[in-house]
Parts: sequence; structure tokens; C-alpha cells
Amino acid sequence: MKGIRCENLHKIYGKGDGATHAVRGVNVSFEQGTFYSIIGESGSGKSTLLYLLSGLLKLDQGEIFYDDVPLSVMKEEEKIHLKRRISLIFQDYQLLPELTVRENILLPCLLHEEQADQAWCDVILDRLQIREIENKYPDQLSGGQQQRTAIGRAFMTKPEYLFCDEPTGNLDRKTSESVLQLLMEVRDLCDPLIILVTHDLDIARSADIVLHIEDGMFIQD
Repeated sequence: MKGIRCENLHKIYGKGDGATHAVRGVNVSFEQGTFYSIIGESGSGKSTLLYLLSGLLKLDQGEIFYDDVPLSVMKEEEKIHLKRRISLIFQDYQLLPELTVRENILLPCLLHEEQADQAWCDVILDRLQIREIENKYPDQLSGGQQQRTAIGRAFMTKPEYLFCDEPTGNLDRKTSESVLQLLMEVRDLCDPLIILVTHDLDIARSADIVLHIEDGMFIQD
């Protein structure tokens, strides 16, 4: 299958009586080219699951398959190649303070030693309404402007796999709609698999498929 498949995923934080079973026995498949949203309350396990899928967290049990290849058996060079196909949007912005808005957005291309598409960068700046601040530094920006910059950086490489952790959490409704529209534009250009976690049902409903998570497990309404 082209995409991501999960078998019996478990993630536990802590030990003994203080242990928290954040993800418990998740089995799910995500097909390439499809936009999924995972909705759940704070502490439901949605962000933990996202970080497991992206490889940022290690599993305690289970297996994740990328295009039917188990993540656990990938060689180091294969994992490096996989990372180049992935972009993430975090709740915290993780911008480099010494780089301008435009430079932060272009950063993934520089890290991967790829030719930057300046025209696509311009589209991102315009769609996220940050063109007028493209030469400013992160400490000169509001929280919303920093988040829009972080979102633009994730879009820059037109990724195959795009993981979004509450990408519109600090944005007003108009800008949130612009972010979702840009997600659709990315789909048209590179047909990525998009997985977005949110607690906002209106945002979740923009996806092709909405999954509900509670206490570390997917539930059905």
C-alpha cells in the first residue's frame, strides 16, 4: 500500500503507578494523497500518535510501515531519505532566531541541498499573509506570525507526508481558512498524505476523512 500502515501501536510514558498509556493498540492505515484529520481532547493521545507516525518518538510496541516497508528494519540511509519526504508543523514554532521569515521558510531546501523554488516561496508568503514581514526576525513577530512562518516552512518542500500538530491553534478564523486552502494547493501540486491533529471540529471537517481518538484509541461515533 502506498502510504502509512500501523499495527498494534503502543506508547507509554513513565513507569509503575505513574505510567500513562498515551497510545494503546492502534491499528490504522493512511493512504497516499488523502487528507486525514484526527480529532480529540487534550491528553487523548493525538499528538503522541502523530509523533510516532513521523518517527520523532519511538514505539514501545507495534510497527509502522511506510509504503509497506517496516520502519524498524529501515537502514540508516533509508531513514534519511524518508525524512526528506516528511514535513512537520509543530505547536511550538521552532524557528531559527538568526534567520528572517523568508530564510526560515527556505531553510528545508538549504538543509537538503536542494534548489529553492522562490516563486513557490512567494505564493506561501502571500497565502499566509506574511509578505510584508518576510525580512523580519522571529523576535520581531507576534505568536500568530511565527506560527504562519512555521507553517510556510513545512510547505516549502512540497512534502510527500505532511504531519500537522494543531497548525491553526493560534490563528484567527480567516487565516486558519487560508492555511487550509494552502493545504489544498499543496495537494494539487504534490499529492501528499496529510495527517492533521486538532481539537477543532470545524477544522477537522475540512479533511477527507475524520478520525476520533479518545484515551489513546480510535473510536467510532
